[in-house]
Amino acid sequence: MMGKPKYKFNPESLSYDKIRLGFRDYFLRFLAYFLGSLLIAVLYALIFFNFFDSPKEKALKREIEQLTIQYDLMNREMDNIEKILSHLKETDDNLYRTIFEAEPIPVTIREGGIGGINRYKELENYSNAALIIETAQRLDRIKKKIVVQAKSFDELVKLAREKEEMLASIPAIMPISNKDLKRTASGWGLRIHPIYKIVLFHYGIDFTAPIGTEVYATGNGVVEEIISSRRGYGNHLIINHGYGYKTLYGHLDRFNVRKGQKINRGDVIAFVGNTGLSVAPHLHYEVELNGTKVDPANYFFNDLTPEEYEKIVEIASRNGQSFD
Repeated sequence: MMGKPKYKFNPESLSYDKIRLGFRDYFLRFLAYFLGSLLIAVLYALIFFNFFDSPKEKALKREIEQLTIQYDLMNREMDNIEKILSHLKETDDNLYRTIFEAEPIPVTIREGGIGGINRYKELENYSNAALIIETAQRLDRIKKKIVVQAKSFDELVKLAREKEEMLASIPAIMPISNKDLKRTASGWGLRIHPIYKIVLFHYGIDFTAPIGTEVYATGNGVVEEIISSRRGYGNHLIINHGYGYKTLYGHLDRFNVRKGQKINRGDVIAFVGNTGLSVAPHLHYEVELNGTKVDPANYFFNDLTPEEYEKIVEIASRNGQSFD
């Protein structure tokens, strides 16, 4: 459909002449229409891209959200791994290496940095470079700690094989059956003496039990002393386990071994009594290392999980008075 024709007044002929457009006029008109349409299209595009997301952008945003969630979960997992490694380190240095008389691993080795060239150079060009590099560094530190701990355990396994007899001799179980831990009474530390009524240091752990309850040897060894007495520990015996370890079992009713006898861990060596300075039937148990009395609770590792160890220490600390 063509547009209506246009006319122009001609003063010479005093009439209206039909306007005829040339190529230049058509071209300029077309150019004006084209530029106008282009401008409107650009305006629409700007409005759309500024206020609406394309399907690809929506997909990318969903992917970024998922990656953020996964990153948070990964960081939590790394937190848990570091806590586990910290617990393994403490147990390794303060228990296993003490038992095997091995020096703790120096902090410079456990916490040493990752040396060498810039390992993260290829990550520096990413938009989130700082975050990515920080995560990579943390993973490298965790991997190094795992490697160090694995080598430490390999060393401990070697020591264990070399010291199998030592492991069997070290006191490592509770001296009476105490699966529910309810027989734990008074523990290591300052306690009120039940007879003298003064504060004295209690160098062992008391286990309440009926008279006649079986008492077990807590490690392989030789019966060093058997003493019958109405004072102090009452009827008691001492086992020499070697390697600097001795254990004492006090307030016994009767004995089941003789002096000089070789015994194995778990053997019944005596029965619970109420002899000597004792206010109720119970077993008083002590551990000695190189002539120094130590907390027996640290030598129940064959019987107790870490949670049970914390529980037995908490139970033993409640009673402010010992039984002997």
